[in-house]
Amino acid sequence: MAESRSNPALAQKNLTRLTGKGHCGCANPRRGGRALVTGSNGVTRDTTQPVRVDGTLKWFDQVKGFGFVVADEGGPDILLHANVLRNFGQSSIADGARVTIHVQQTERGSQATEVLKIDPPRDQAGTGLSDFEEIDPAEIAAAPVEPARVKWFDKSKGFGFANVFGKSEDVFIHIEVLRRSGLSDLQPGEALAIRAIDGKRGRMAMEVSAWESVIEKPS
Repeated sequence: MAESRSNPALAQKNLTRLTGKGHCGCANPRRGGRALVTGSNGVTRDTTQPVRVDGTLKWFDQVKGFGFVVADEGGPDILLHANVLRNFGQSSIADGARVTIHVQQTERGSQATEVLKIDPPRDQAGTGLSDFEEIDPAEIAAAPVEPARVKWFDKSKGFGFANVFGKSEDVFIHIEVLRRSGLSDLQPGEALAIRAIDGKRGRMAMEVSAWESVIEKPS
């Protein structure tokens, strides 16, 4: 104790450790205090704990390995790291996709710690993909979900191919199908779950999902 009295810095350190407060009496979030933030909707929450947030993807760059989500309730943009997205089973996500995530406050700001749900962008008008025009939605819904692996996909060309397990024929994947499915790009060897039908280009994927995201879902 004598040492603490002669050393103000040590005394302050002991005070913070014991009370969770600094010299100003403010709560220290690292030492038992709570960081409270009030959003634009008037709801106050403890930002030291992960919270469930609904929002829209602002953008995501696979090369940089991160992107940002805009929360429905407002506030600063939320960082979405590629590793968090991969834990959900996807390597990409379409701009404008709807997401439900767990968010936690860090020294670098708001960050997503877990992806709970991804829905395709709501605005699907004006796609310009003639291959889909005469296809009955009921036919797509009736197609079985099949496991497949990406053979190659070229985002600049806007298409690629996948191989369905146990079958020799390739399945054509158009980039617009990815967007409708909430994805933006595919990597060679990536595992997928697809619904495919016979179209103008042969076998065509009409729905594409990351395989991990549908393992526990009924087809």
